[in-house]
Amino acid sequence: MATKSIERKWWKEDVVFQVYPASFMDTNGDGWGDIPGITAKLDYLKNLGVDIIWVSPIYKSPQADMGYDIADYEDIDPRYGTLEDVDHLIAQLKARDMKLMMDLVVNHTSNEHAWFVESRSSKQSPKRDWYIWKSPRFDANGNRQPPNNWAQLLGEANSAWTYDDATGEYYLSLFTPEQPDLNWENPEVRHAVHDILRFWLDRGACGFRMDVINLISKVQSFPDADVVVPDHAYQPADKYYANGPRLHEYLQEINREVLAKYDTVTVGEMPFVRDEEEVLKVVGADREELNMIFIFSLVDIDNVPGDFKYTLHPWDARDLKQIIGKWQRIMHDRGGWNSLFCENHDQPRSVSRFVDDSDEYREVGAKLLCLMQTTLGGTVYVYQGEELGMRNVPPSWEPDEYKDIESINFFQKTRDMYPNDAEKFARARHILQRKARDNARTPVQWDASPNAGFCPPHVTPWMRVNDDFAVVNAAEQVGRSAVGDPSVFEFWKLRLAERKKRKDVFVYGDFELLDEPNDKVFAYRRFSEYDSFLVVLNFSGQNVEWKVPKNVEVKEWLAGNYTGRKPEKDSKEQVTLLPWEGLTATC
Repeated sequence: MATKSIERKWWKEDVVFQVYPASFMDTNGDGWGDIPGITAKLDYLKNLGVDIIWVSPIYKSPQADMGYDIADYEDIDPRYGTLEDVDHLIAQLKARDMKLMMDLVVNHTSNEHAWFVESRSSKQSPKRDWYIWKSPRFDANGNRQPPNNWAQLLGEANSAWTYDDATGEYYLSLFTPEQPDLNWENPEVRHAVHDILRFWLDRGACGFRMDVINLISKVQSFPDADVVVPDHAYQPADKYYANGPRLHEYLQEINREVLAKYDTVTVGEMPFVRDEEEVLKVVGADREELNMIFIFSLVDIDNVPGDFKYTLHPWDARDLKQIIGKWQRIMHDRGGWNSLFCENHDQPRSVSRFVDDSDEYREVGAKLLCLMQTTLGGTVYVYQGEELGMRNVPPSWEPDEYKDIESINFFQKTRDMYPNDAEKFARARHILQRKARDNARTPVQWDASPNAGFCPPHVTPWMRVNDDFAVVNAAEQVGRSAVGDPSVFEFWKLRLAERKKRKDVFVYGDFELLDEPNDKVFAYRRFSEYDSFLVVLNFSGQNVEWKVPKNVEVKEWLAGNYTGRKPEKDSKEQVTLLPWEGLTATC
């Protein structure tokens, strides 16, 4: 069967590996990961099948939000290294036919950035309108109030506005008070951002992951948000700052002025956006904005709809296939492009979230998610430790082990609102263990030595190493690929190699969702003009008897994620799936 021809690009076929540098590898013994640590592990990543390394921010920063508060876009934070270390990293990547993707954070800066220091110095500062300043409101009693009721994103109990005593005005700070939002309405701001892109592209970067890039245009009347959380003083206001009125103008300007003059890859982080028309305005092949975005519907699957992140909502395979099937179809039919991911630095571990991270099922569950990601259409993103099946921190960890500002704010809010409610306190601890960003930020587990080989044994790492490092680590997994029994790492390596070998079908091929009503099994067919594969994924902890749809002719079942097991050759009409089992077949 012939399928729609899709333009071929290197960034569609390449595999991206995200490095969270603080937790990747420490080479100077300060308990904090660094750039030389990334360089030291390039052969490990090349062995896995990685083409592009995306590094979370390594710029100079006070680290109020782990580097997403940038004080200097053209310098490196000393705890990570130097510009010369980055140059060496780029050279070593090039020697291995690999590339570096930088993390571009330009919705906001640090409050220690020279631009903001000058902006807040006086109302007459030449850079005053590089940021968003507003006068206070006053209530009926004359008490000073923020300009509107918008809630902070990393602490929803707090206002998104920060008061500045020196000038008597508030500045918008959607994430934390240490991260003032830039005013993209000012063309000088946009030109300064263009210069940042040129600086890194000229230095050898291949492109950018663009942090919350769809927040750069705000509704300029800054109205109050609707009250949807009655017991909160401040309300979610994304309808006024996500995908704002000038977003596409700004993105097309970036493309026209900078990106089109280089051979780049771009991926936008765009929270709060689910409307297909709005997404296609950004990633459509003829739009000249971005190559792809991260669509968060999958990682929002366990959030209570319309509520804050720190909630738990039941889901099953029907929800999973509705989300993935929708975007596979849309991008293929309408000229867009998907990013494929289950993890990043802002999400809990996928093996703990989507499958079963128990000792019995952790490996097969991690392989199930790998099988899914490597057989869907789009660009694959692997987050550090995902290739090892690293899992969430244990429930036994006390709240003070959590380092992330979002986690700290959430727990403090619970204490403030329910100081004597033990049940609410226990619930908050449970939700933190399930959803906190800290889960993805524990140091990478390289081996079974003290501190998991992340830093020297006598050094205290910046964040505690997960308790299971003696069992779950790279040294135990790399090379463990006996016939039919690959480790999680080796399974990823095999699947990425197979994906590249059969890119016609797995990267560029068409997609057909099968057995849509099934609440346990996610099944689909990937096909091209020459190949056709069936993928069957059991997203349940139960044995399932699965009937092959009548319109699918199984030719041969292939080995899946269970050791030494594949269905009998004559199992063409029905197959027994073990808990969390994934299988493929030619068809």
